[in-house]
Amino acid sequence: MTITIHQLAIDTFVNMLGTLTHLFDRATEHAAGRKYNVGDLVTARLAPDMFPFSTQVYLACHHAKDGPERLMGHEPLAIERFHENFEQLGARVSATLDYLRAIPETAFDGAEQRMITITINPERVFEMTGFQFLRDWTLPHFYFHVVTAYDILRAGGIELGKRDYVRHLVPYLRAPK
Repeated sequence: MTITIHQLAIDTFVNMLGTLTHLFDRATEHAAGRKYNVGDLVTARLAPDMFPFSTQVYLACHHAKDGPERLMGHEPLAIERFHENFEQLGARVSATLDYLRAIPETAFDGAEQRMITITINPERVFEMTGFQFLRDWTLPHFYFHVVTAYDILRAGGIELGKRDYVRHLVPYLRAPK
């Protein structure tokens, strides 16, 4: 069985952004039940030197779009700074899902060997193949920001568990034979 870059990238992003959507729903339900403003979570952080929830969500979406753009041979996406409320962040996740689902499998033809360069500063760059870029750069960054958003919500009192994070595994669950 051959696994394509499209399957690895897009299916991973879609599954985990689906998780992020679920986390938004859980946070909204929790806030309504406890009578507090869910918008207060936007600025929550795990530590003073870490980005807040809003930036974690933004960066998860950024990597989910930037990775495929680079794999398709397009220019990298600029990182922008937004001040979005809780609902706007949820809409960002939804729009990112729509973007990903519209990418045809053929868009990644040749992506495995396409050379990708990431400029860190004028004196340092990362150079890797598309496969290495996806495996070693994009997916780790993406997962980091999704799990950090999860952790911020959990630390903020939202009742979440591992089942909320790995919801995409449910289709594989069955009784033993």
